[in-house]
Amino acid sequence: MASRVASFFHAIFLYLVLSPRACNGFYLPGNYMHTYSTGENIFAKVNSLTSIETELPFSYYSLPYCKPLGGIKKSAENLGELLMGDQIDNSPYRFRMNVNESVYLCTTHPLNEHEVKLLKQRTRDLYQVNMILDNLPVMRFANQNGINIQWTGFPVGYTAPQGSEDYMINHLKFKVLVHEYEGSGVKILGTGEEGMGVITEADTKKTSGFEIVGFEVVPCSVKHDPEAMLKLHRYDKISPIRCPAELDKYQIIREQERVSFTYEVEFVKSNIRWPSRWDAYLKMEGARVHWFSILNSLMVIFFLAGIVFVIFLRTVRRDLTRYEELDKETQAQMNEELSGWKLVVGDVFREPDCSRLLCVMVGDGVQIAGMAVVTIVFAALGFMSPASRGMLLTGMIILYLFLGIAAGYAGVRLWRTIKGSSEGWRSVSWLIACFFPGIVFVILTFLNFILWGSNSTGAIPISLYFVLLSLWFCISVPLTLLGGFLGTWAEPIQYPVRTNQIPREIPARKCPSWLLVLGAGTLPFGTLFIELFFILSSIWLGRFYYVFGFLLVVLLLLVIVCAEVSVVLTYMHLCVEDWQWWWKAFFASGSVALYVFLYSINYLVFDLQSLSGPVSATLYLGYSLIMVIAIMLSTGTIGFLMSFYFVHYLFSSVKID
Repeated sequence: MASRVASFFHAIFLYLVLSPRACNGFYLPGNYMHTYSTGENIFAKVNSLTSIETELPFSYYSLPYCKPLGGIKKSAENLGELLMGDQIDNSPYRFRMNVNESVYLCTTHPLNEHEVKLLKQRTRDLYQVNMILDNLPVMRFANQNGINIQWTGFPVGYTAPQGSEDYMINHLKFKVLVHEYEGSGVKILGTGEEGMGVITEADTKKTSGFEIVGFEVVPCSVKHDPEAMLKLHRYDKISPIRCPAELDKYQIIREQERVSFTYEVEFVKSNIRWPSRWDAYLKMEGARVHWFSILNSLMVIFFLAGIVFVIFLRTVRRDLTRYEELDKETQAQMNEELSGWKLVVGDVFREPDCSRLLCVMVGDGVQIAGMAVVTIVFAALGFMSPASRGMLLTGMIILYLFLGIAAGYAGVRLWRTIKGSSEGWRSVSWLIACFFPGIVFVILTFLNFILWGSNSTGAIPISLYFVLLSLWFCISVPLTLLGGFLGTWAEPIQYPVRTNQIPREIPARKCPSWLLVLGAGTLPFGTLFIELFFILSSIWLGRFYYVFGFLLVVLLLLVIVCAEVSVVLTYMHLCVEDWQWWWKAFFASGSVALYVFLYSINYLVFDLQSLSGPVSATLYLGYSLIMVIAIMLSTGTIGFLMSFYFVHYLFSSVKID
């Protein structure tokens, strides 16, 4: 992983050095361009079997498929791929560039009871085979109700519409789209699994050839004659096969049945250029919906901005201007007749309850918010390519680790401001370093036991656990402590007014103030929920999400709404002489997490109706809980910090002794 980070900065350096000399096109497509000569062997790879019914990935070779002659070899995987449950292996599917052929692969031994049971279960759970060629996932097209729908992967098998029989997919018709490349001196920055670098004009000779720009499949179930097939050897040519339409010609799944696997490949020349080959996967659906989401958010922002404008320019400014124009004798008389927020001047900066926990949550919120902003900015600029599987998650983890220094600094400086001294900063730093990661670790461990019990590839290996713990305690914790130490050297924020020794009594209210705080979360949620639907669909329904430009705009709007909501709620509480604003400012914007969690449950019930079994539902709710806690900490921190500076500015303008 460290080598990936180093190679990333190395590639950026190369680009900065070479870009002044570049006179041709520059692309950021995601990985090195591979070119192949006619007849050159290309082997496909296979990823984990996946299903939107169970969300439990399994190894491809857990089913009785043909294995490579040299044995199964795992591809090198980054941290993000391992955490997502990817397991990329080699496969026996061999293609020869620009050679159209029909090929015999292998015939299995007679299926036993366990294999039949497993095949039937995977078929009925709608498991998909995910095959990869030159880093492109295989794509198939299905016609449903007259609409052409594209999917990545193909099913393990079919279940008869009426009846109890299941049929296995054992013949694949591949179409490989190729584009002839003649080495025109194009500069290419790679960010893929092969590493990073810049292809220059010196490499044009070796890059000339054919590039793969598309990978499609039509899956079929064909009943072969096992006796005739056993006489063939691997990669022997066979006659082209037409996909049968009758069920009695399908390969049935039952005991003692031998299954023969065959495939065809057709190479088709295409005008698609290599940098555009991912466009077919990343077609943005529902662009109008994204724009509607942004316009909806802008309306909320303008509404709240109007309220803030009224508060500042009409109420606060008017009161302060009128107050400053009075002479001292009249001011003294007016002090006895003060009302609203001016009455809590001696209590507004009183230490809140559970101040240590508040500092810890603000510190973690700074770390999570910083990670989210930087990640989405990089993704919007094109650095997080879908060709680099797991790169988004790996980048998020690296950013989170190194932003520990910002978390420690923010939390300890707030602690110094509240307490007036640095005493206890070490415990605050340790809690910041362990609070959110500790919650995530506990939830992941619980979910991991469930995945281990199911023999899923989604389970985190023990070795990876030690890697994550090492990253946590060797990078994140020391950096958080360093940030805390720097926070002790920073000047604490000076309060503009003195705090009275005896706290002021808060007037009784008809309804609890927390109801208003919880209700405030609906406004940030209104900014977020449309984009949240697309994000959940990409995670749980296996769709690509790559509209990071929209997501960046929505994120910026969400930050503005959170800040405005918290400021308005804080001012409203101060106006009714409620000086306990600290936690309410945090949860005024942080309560959006409650609505996100309720929406996640709604999504589970109404949009993931195919999700089967308590195990799958537990996994969904566990991962949703991690997301919700992260949203609460980040949005709550944004609202609290803005409210803090609002209150500081407000009372720094008041001249009351």
